[in-house]
Amino acid sequence: MITIAVDAMGGDIGPEVTIAGSALALKRYSDMRLIFYGVAQKVEPFFKKYPELSDCILYATQTATKMDEKPSQALRNGRGKSSMWYALEAVKRGEADACVSAGNTGALMAMSYFCLRMIAEAERPGIAGIWPTLRGESIVLDIGATIGADADQLVDFAVMGAGMFRALYHVKKPTVGLLNVGVEEVKGLEEIRKASHILRTVQSESLEYKGFVEGNDIGSGAVDVVVTEGFVGNVALKTAEGTICQAARILADAMRQSFLSRMGYFIASGAFRRFQKKLDPRKVNGGVLLGLNGVVIKSHGGTDSEGFASALRIGYEMVKNELLSKIVTDLCHFHEKSSILSVLQENVE
Repeated sequence: MITIAVDAMGGDIGPEVTIAGSALALKRYSDMRLIFYGVAQKVEPFFKKYPELSDCILYATQTATKMDEKPSQALRNGRGKSSMWYALEAVKRGEADACVSAGNTGALMAMSYFCLRMIAEAERPGIAGIWPTLRGESIVLDIGATIGADADQLVDFAVMGAGMFRALYHVKKPTVGLLNVGVEEVKGLEEIRKASHILRTVQSESLEYKGFVEGNDIGSGAVDVVVTEGFVGNVALKTAEGTICQAARILADAMRQSFLSRMGYFIASGAFRRFQKKLDPRKVNGGVLLGLNGVVIKSHGGTDSEGFASALRIGYEMVKNELLSKIVTDLCHFHEKSSILSVLQENVE
């Protein structure tokens, strides 16, 4: 059985979505077990609606982390009290294999860092998101955890992102690119160029480095894993989400302009629903917090029950396919090769 600790209070809507999504996930995975943490009087009414949850345990907590709390406030107010903290502690104590929360991103990052700590092989955490592309799906990281990453941290993100892609999609050697302002080697900030040099020099069996990629390459699926630092990654993510919503509104307005356009929309409604499902950021759901000593999944705060079930699926897949061990092994091998090459270069010089 794969056990997942659920922050039942997280998200814009809270238990109504997290409980319904959990029930969906349990229908799909017979070897999934869920443990819930939340304010009892707010969660229990929804528990009664779903017979799938009859064998699940709800641990009552004193409070829930607010969506607008600053990370420092959330950590101070919720440590040892909130549903988010208790769900993370379940992973730390070995009572759960993963934690899933739709709560405050900054708070989840801060609490995860202090509760679970980093794996020895990684310096800084990163949030990896699944990005729909013309070729299928890619992974983009970091999308908001580490602002201003240096070359070594970008390299670690590349290795961890490739490990996640292998765990989720069973690809032996994922392709990796560094997000930059151009594909030429002379372009970009110094730290990005340094990271590119390291990735190109150290030949790794866990990834295939393709060089620099630009913003328009993300959606085309030019590489399996796109690596950047958190500020740029978060701006790219929010820009893409806004563009998708804008395009959907423009298309919907255009379809209402005349009787013929409304008829056309009715005939093609199935295709439009598939289009929306493919690109809806609430349904392409589940960011993985990489570099931590535990599996933590961040669900979109505004997701629906289907989206939350998707986040639980990602947590399930990460545990089942041994994400942590793959990342630790890949980082160790990469760092070892990098160190050997550095020594050889120094001797040559």
